[in-house]
Amino acid sequence: MKVDIIASGSGGNCIALTNEGRTILIDAGVAKTKIAKRLLECGIRPDQVTDIFITHAHGDHIKGLPLANKYRIKVWATDGEWKGISGVDEDLRRVVETRYSKYEMIELGGVHLYPFKTHHDAYEPVGYAIEPDNNGLRTCVVFDTGKVDDDMLSLMEGHIYIVESNHDPDMVVASDYPLSVQSRILSDLGHLSNQQTAEALQKLIRGKGERIYLTHLSSNNNSPILAEMTVKAALRQKGFIAGTHYEIEVVST
Repeated sequence: MKVDIIASGSGGNCIALTNEGRTILIDAGVAKTKIAKRLLECGIRPDQVTDIFITHAHGDHIKGLPLANKYRIKVWATDGEWKGISGVDEDLRRVVETRYSKYEMIELGGVHLYPFKTHHDAYEPVGYAIEPDNNGLRTCVVFDTGKVDDDMLSLMEGHIYIVESNHDPDMVVASDYPLSVQSRILSDLGHLSNQQTAEALQKLIRGKGERIYLTHLSSNNNSPILAEMTVKAALRQKGFIAGTHYEIEVVST
């Protein structure tokens, strides 16, 4: 699975995943012109994108959805999140379905997607685990969530982790954000702190060459080096060393 981070951070989020010539996007949170430009820089024509999967309908995850109408790209979101999405042509809209309270697997010509519930102040937010038939190496994308529970962990376990490491709690508390905003960020319906992300990865990483991308860093309440060092320290407790047992990259674009 080829991973290209089109955008990551408070200004917008978009991930391109390519397998055997098929490209899908997870979120489209920056302007459609920027997405198209970045795709071309990554060697992907915008008209090669077949599907866009939305985690939730906040602006920094859906701003670029006009791209779908222009290039006739199918857009997938949960029934709840469609309440916050407008402007996508009807024939391009797809619903991430549930059956018996569990999200159904979505098959896209050699790629299986497994949506799972996350915890954020949105209608019905989800993360996605993506597994190609050709190698079985699972890629997991988790953006905005205030916590990682056992149900999430069971679907996240894989080889590539694209996960938010949003903030340092002490920096949030010391910030000039209103108390209501601070409480939202730090709540179970807010965003993952560096330590929460590190604790989740401690449970997931097996030291088999996994790739970690730390994303969605706050521009005001975090720093790339702090996010990276927090995860490395947690994994070192399990005897895993970056560059030997796993690879890590902090993405802030």
